Amino acid sequence: MRHAIITAGTKGLGRKVTEQLLNKGVSVTVTYRSDKDKAMELLNKFPGRQQDIQILQIDVTSTKDLQNLVEKTIERFGRVDYLVNNAGPYIFERKKLMDYSTEEWDAMIRGNLDAVFHLLKLTVPYMRKQKFGRIINYGFQGAGGASGWIYRSAFAAAKVGLVSLTKSIAFEEAENGITSNMICPGHIQGDWKESSINDGRQFVDKETPIGRPGTGEDIARTIEFLCHEDSDMITGTIYEVTGGMDVIHRYR
Repeated sequence: MRHAIITAGTKGLGRKVTEQLLNKGVSVTVTYRSDKDKAMELLNKFPGRQQDIQILQIDVTSTKDLQNLVEKTIERFGRVDYLVNNAGPYIFERKKLMDYSTEEWDAMIRGNLDAVFHLLKLTVPYMRKQKFGRIINYGFQGAGGASGWIYRSAFAAAKVGLVSLTKSIAFEEAENGITSNMICPGHIQGDWKESSINDGRQFVDKETPIGRPGTGEDIARTIEFLCHEDSDMITGTIYEVTGGMDVIHRYR
């Protein structure tokens, strides 16, 4: 049985990824930071699969926590096939770069870039032994072209750095059967993060060119496709799943 590590996999976009992979017969180790009730809700949703689900409380900015995450994964399941780096801090307050504190800047870099580096160091050796691995990172629309994002500079800087890391590890580990790609979600907010595509088709969204809101299932289906054994020709790629919307208002 393939095994996935999904950070922040108990709620939001990560929750839909977890459900998608579980429904495809994959076992999972998922993390949460503080919402234990939501984590237990996920466990209770799959009563017949609880032996295939491990839930751990993890802060991705802590290297000790990340080491504990991988150690417990290997101890229980013996392998890591998919690494989905869904977690990453985000500052919702709109502020210019000069208004960020040093602590806020450090949190954005540690949580969105450094954490991925540490998890790669911990998981890629197991993927090499298996001669198989799928790495999925998250970015934002335009990250592949190093777009500036007004009022989101610290987050954007970390994610643009992650683009280069995503591509570099893809080139370096291709010979080991390991792929690395990035997903850039569109404007998916609130309950839509845990909603299905069919749910989205019941509503009209005039801001999105395809005419419906994006959903967590849109992201989960794309990740599932990239994790497939036959998707080995796809690596070092940045996928924007936006419905054609200019999410970051580059042209405003």
